[in-house]
Amino acid sequence: MGRKYNPSKEKRDGSDATRSDLNRRRFLALTGASASALAIGSTPAVAGPEYQDVTDVSGFSCDHPQFTCGRQVRAADGMISTVDPIAGGVAARVLREGGNAIDAAIAIQYVLTVTQPHGSGIGGGGFMVIYDAESDSVEVVNSRERASQTATPDLYRHEGEYDQDIQTGEAMGTPGTVAGLETARELFGTRSRQRLINPAIDLARRGFTVDWFLAEQIHENTNKFNDAALGAYSDAQGNLYEEGDTMTNPDLADTLEIIRREGAEGFYEGPVAEDVAETIASYARDPDQVVDERDLADYDVTLDEPVRKEWYDVELVGQPMPSSGPTVAAMVLRVLEFLDVDEYDVRSAEKYHLIAESLYSCWADRMEYMGDDEFVDVPVDELLSDDYLQSRADEIEFGDTVFPDDGTMPPGDPTPDGRGAGETTHFSVIDKWGNAVSYTSTIEQFMGSGKMVPGRGFLLNNELTDFDAEPGGPNEPDAWKRPLSSMSPMMVMRDGTPEFTAGSPGGWAIVSATFQTILHRYVYDLDPLGSITEPQVYTHHFGGVEWEEGVPTETRETLADWGHDLDESPSTIGNVQAIGVEDDELVGAADPSRDGQAVGYDRGGLDRARGAGQGRGRSD
Repeated sequence: MGRKYNPSKEKRDGSDATRSDLNRRRFLALTGASASALAIGSTPAVAGPEYQDVTDVSGFSCDHPQFTCGRQVRAADGMISTVDPIAGGVAARVLREGGNAIDAAIAIQYVLTVTQPHGSGIGGGGFMVIYDAESDSVEVVNSRERASQTATPDLYRHEGEYDQDIQTGEAMGTPGTVAGLETARELFGTRSRQRLINPAIDLARRGFTVDWFLAEQIHENTNKFNDAALGAYSDAQGNLYEEGDTMTNPDLADTLEIIRREGAEGFYEGPVAEDVAETIASYARDPDQVVDERDLADYDVTLDEPVRKEWYDVELVGQPMPSSGPTVAAMVLRVLEFLDVDEYDVRSAEKYHLIAESLYSCWADRMEYMGDDEFVDVPVDELLSDDYLQSRADEIEFGDTVFPDDGTMPPGDPTPDGRGAGETTHFSVIDKWGNAVSYTSTIEQFMGSGKMVPGRGFLLNNELTDFDAEPGGPNEPDAWKRPLSSMSPMMVMRDGTPEFTAGSPGGWAIVSATFQTILHRYVYDLDPLGSITEPQVYTHHFGGVEWEEGVPTETRETLADWGHDLDESPSTIGNVQAIGVEDDELVGAADPSRDGQAVGYDRGGLDRARGAGQGRGRSD
């Protein structure tokens, strides 16, 4: 349980869930390759330019000799990996100007509010895992959304379908992102709020180029948009924005300018907070249980100690409760170590079988025991104990499955004494001093609740749907409680310092995408991009196995013979962004399932370019 911090109340010193519809078959088609043409574990080549030149960021170009852009790139003095090239370009400028990784991450998140509103924004929340090189310590800034201080366990006991529930005031948690960003800046940043938020304001005011994925999400979510959202995501003629259009959001620019002047207080108190509370109330079935102005004024982040688990010769570190993600990822990876997964080929039936079996068991434990640890005594130490995880591993064998015939995997018993119980974006930054950030933020589903605060330009989350609909378990709704999450911002540490960062969007699949990337990196010795693109599988306590293009037909047939229920066609699992540290170089990798890009900064690049008469750095 973390200590609380409310940046809107601190004295200022003035210092400065869900997956992409684009699967890897489309990626292979775009690159002119076939699945069989790729060597197992190899990094796929990208056809055409290795990078996207970002014309929407003033003062940044991928052709500048100090910057290197691509799906996977190397640099000496800083690295960013994010789903949005515009945000990556803004962050690269921050690093070049002397800002640290925390500064760059803050700038990224403000920009994503403008350019990627379908995935995250100031109407949502998230988890920022920070390695501070000066203190040689890891801290977590936890800005998860909270239920109202008047909410009860009966919050969702009403008539209605999930698709309608996500649009209600009961679904909208107290947004935490602004408080999280300001907390991180005050504690770890080096640049002024004005410097870090100005690029987002400029993009919202002047406009930016709509990418294919944003256009797709605008068109696919109009059924839940209110009038304010429809207006914001339509051009002057009233047509929904299309790929290649220039989109502006002057209302959001105005809101960000208030935050620029007043900090978190400008969001959580005053006219913006009034409008947020009024919007939430207008969609509430029971106005007495939803977030109001008092909740906004009282919102605080917590500063958490990360969850940690030894694994092979490294340490897995990540966000603790109320996110289940890093804990479950660590559980599965340790079970796989006990099962000697390293003895089996990367695309073998044995490897995928062990992954699925471990997920069945660990996910059942998640559903039984995990919730907000301010309210629930979560037995994390017991769940992560080697004795317990060895007992879970002992249940698994080849040729059959632990998944029961009745269709729901039962939990284990980690506490013999009886104690116990959407859509998203991830980005990573490491700077030249060794500071590192692994940050996952969200508004829950694509476009969140679909309800924009009129006149303010940002969407409200539907994060409280992450609570269980039925009361009685550790993740039931309650007053001021935070819903259980699957977000998995993680670092892999060696000798106390970060060696690899990873995380993903994708709802429950976040955990699978993240831990398999780590598995591929450390057990199968793939490079960061190869670790991301190596085909994955995904399942949970309800069973049913999703698989990615590239899992061999023979492997799938064997898995079916052993009792697994595989989907008929492939899916895309997550959208991982990762950074690896190799000797004196940083290696950034961005999942090719969307338009993500890694951007490296090399302060010596300009001198080298002048000496060699060339203009770009290295790119894999």
